[in-house]
Amino acid sequence: MRRSSGPTPPPQQQPRRVRPDASTVHRAVRVTLAACAGFYTFRYVLDRPVAATYALFAAIALGVLSRIEGSARARARTVLLALPFAGALVCVGTALAVHAWTAALGMVGVGFAVAFGAVGGPRLVGLANGLQLFYILPCFPPYSPDTLPQRLLGVAAGLLLLAAAELLLWPEPAPPDYRDRLSGAATAVADLADLAARATADRAAPAAAVTAATDRARARLDELRFSRIPLMERPASAGAVDRALTHCATALHYTGPQLVRILRLARAGGPYPGAADLTAATAATLRATAAGVRRGGAAPGTARVDGALTAFDTERSAHRDGSGPDPGPLARTALGTAALDAAEGARFVARATRVSRRAPLPPDDTPADQRPGPFWYAYDPAPLLWWRRFRANLTPRSVAFRNALRTAGALGAARLLAGGLDLSHGFWVLLATLTLMRTSAADTRMTLRPALVGTAGGAAVTAALLLGIGEHPLVYATALPPVMLFAFTVGPVLGLAWGQGLFTVVVALVFTQLAPASWRLAEARLVNVAAGAAIGILAGFCAWPRGGAQDLRRRTAGMLDDSAGALRETVAVVTGAGPATGALHRARRSALLTEAMYAQYRSERHDPAADGPNWQAAVRAGQHTVHGAEPLLARIPPGTAAAGPGGAAVLERRAAEVAEVFRRQAAALRAREPAGVVQPDLARARAALVGGLDGPGGRPDGEVSPHTVDVAVWLAGLLDDLEQVHGPPPE
Repeated sequence: MRRSSGPTPPPQQQPRRVRPDASTVHRAVRVTLAACAGFYTFRYVLDRPVAATYALFAAIALGVLSRIEGSARARARTVLLALPFAGALVCVGTALAVHAWTAALGMVGVGFAVAFGAVGGPRLVGLANGLQLFYILPCFPPYSPDTLPQRLLGVAAGLLLLAAAELLLWPEPAPPDYRDRLSGAATAVADLADLAARATADRAAPAAAVTAATDRARARLDELRFSRIPLMERPASAGAVDRALTHCATALHYTGPQLVRILRLARAGGPYPGAADLTAATAATLRATAAGVRRGGAAPGTARVDGALTAFDTERSAHRDGSGPDPGPLARTALGTAALDAAEGARFVARATRVSRRAPLPPDDTPADQRPGPFWYAYDPAPLLWWRRFRANLTPRSVAFRNALRTAGALGAARLLAGGLDLSHGFWVLLATLTLMRTSAADTRMTLRPALVGTAGGAAVTAALLLGIGEHPLVYATALPPVMLFAFTVGPVLGLAWGQGLFTVVVALVFTQLAPASWRLAEARLVNVAAGAAIGILAGFCAWPRGGAQDLRRRTAGMLDDSAGALRETVAVVTGAGPATGALHRARRSALLTEAMYAQYRSERHDPAADGPNWQAAVRAGQHTVHGAEPLLARIPPGTAAAGPGGAAVLERRAAEVAEVFRRQAAALRAREPAGVVQPDLARARAALVGGLDGPGGRPDGEVSPHTVDVAVWLAGLLDDLEQVHGPPPE
C-alpha cells in the first residue's frame, strides 16, 4: 500500500488498563514481604534502626526502582550479582558524606559511572536507578562511619530476602527464549526457501501456499523486533554471543525478502536449475540453523551452501567466458543475483549461529584492507569486547554518554542544593531528580505536573494521618504492609501521579517508625520532590534540551553522506577504478551511532502528525549500504564487476548518481526541506541505472555481466530505501 502524502493522523488512544495483572500483583507482594520482613526484624526484634532502613530501601531499590525481568532464577541471580556493587556504593557514600561538596563530587562520579554502564547491556540499564540509590542514601548526614556495618548488614539482608522471594513466592515462568524465536523465524524462512527452490525448478507451488508461507515468515521475523521482547531478554550486551544472535536476526531479515524476490522473478524468468540447486542448499542450511540455534542443538555447518555457492559462481564465470550455459533474459540474471544474496544470507546466519554456540571458526579471511570483518568479535576475548563498547561510547556523539553526563550533572546539583539548603530528608530531592528526569526537557517538563499533583495529594493524606493519629508507632507499623502493597500494585497501573502520591504515604509511614514526626514531614516531602523535579528540568534545558530529535536529524544526514562515500568506494573497488580508503568502515560506525540515536528518539514523546521523515527508512538505507557492500566485496574480485573499461565507466557513473541522491537527501534533512524534493533526482538515478544495464555494462557483445547485475540490484535497493524516507514504498 502507498502512504498518504498528507499528515499522518494520530494513533487511537488505547484504553487505560485499570486493573493490575497477576504478574504485577505477585511482584508487589514479593517486594512488600521482603522489605517489611527486613525492616520489622531489625527495627523491633534486633533494635537496629539503621539496618532496618537499609534493608527496606534495598528491597525497594531493586524491586521497584529497577527493572529486572526474566525467569525466577534469572531475577534472583541478578539481585545476588548486584549485592557486591550495592555494598561498594554504600561504602563510598558513607565515606564521602563527611562534607557536602565531597558527597556532591562523589554523586557526579557515581552518577556518571552507573548511568554510563548502561552501554553494557539491558540488564545494566534496568539496574541503573536502583544502584544509584545505594549511594544516595548514605551520602547524606549524619556522617556516621561507625554505622557502616549496620548499613551493609541491612543491604545484604534486604537483597537476600528479595532474591528468596523471587524464587519462592509465585516464581515467574521463563519468558520465550530469544533463541527459540530465532529458531522459529529460521524455520519459516526455510519453508519460503523450499518454495523458491521449487519455483526455480519449474515446479511452482500454488499461489495460496506461497502467500501463506510469506505471511508466516513475515510474522516470525516480526517477533524478532526488540520492542516485542522483554528488556532483560534482548541480546544487546557487548559479548560475542549476544552480538552473534543479533546478527542472526539481521541476516534473516535480509534473506527473507530475497526469497520473496526469487518467487516473483521465477514467474518471468522460467526454470533455472543452477539457482534451484543454490536455493535448495539455502533451505537446508536454514533448517540446520533453526535446529542449531536452540540450546542443546548441534552447531550448523556451512559445507553444503559453500559448495553450492562455489558451483553457482563457477557456472556464472563460465558464462562470462563464453564456455558455460547462457542464463538467458535479464530477469533470469536478476533471479540468479537474488539466489546468491539469499544463499549468502543463509551462510551468514549459520556462521553467526556457530559463534553464538561458541563452536570453532576458521581463521578470519577478511582482507587486511577491508577489516574488521563481519565476525571480528568472535576472535577477541570478552574483556576486550567490553572495553571497546565502553570506549566507542566515550564521545559526545554517543546517546549513552550524553545521558550519563545529564544524569551526573543533575544528581550532583541536587546533592549540592540539598546540602546547601540543609533540607531535611534531602535524599528525596535526588530520588525525585533520578526518577522524574527524562532524555529531553519537554519530556521532563511533562512529568512535573503529575508528580507534583500526586506528591501534594500524598502529602495532604500524610499530614492528616500524622495530625489525626499522632505518636502511635504501632498504628503506622500495622498500616505499612497493606499501604505498601497497594502502592506497588496500583501505582504502576494508574500513572505517575498515583505512584508519587502513594509512595509519599509509604515513606511517611516508614520514617514515623524511625523517629518522632509531625505534619511537617509531609511538607518536607513536597518541597523536596518539587526541588528535585525542578533540577531535572534545568538539567534537561542545559544538556541537549531537544533530546534525540535534532541530533537524530544531524546524525542521519551525516550517515547518508558516509553511505554515499561507502557505495562509491565499493563500486570503485569491484570495477578496478580505485582502492579501498576506509569509507566503508566510516559508514559502518556512522550507522551504529545513528541506530543508537534513533532508539533514544523513539523513547521520547512526539506529535505523530509532525513526526518528520521516515527515520527508520533512512537508518535502513545506511544499514543496507554496509550490509550489501560487504558480500559484494567478498564475492566479486577487484576489477571484475564489468567487462572492459566502458562497462566499468558506466557502472561508476551510475554509482556516482546514486551517491549524489544520498547527499541530496542528507542536505534536504539538514535544511528541513519539504517531502518530495528529492524525488526527481531519485527517479532520474533509477532510470539511468535500469537503462545502463542495456548499455556497455556487460560483455562486448552487449550481454549483461552477472556481476554488473549484482551491483545494479544493490544500488536499486538503496534507491528504494531512500524513496521511503519522504514517500511511499516503491512498487
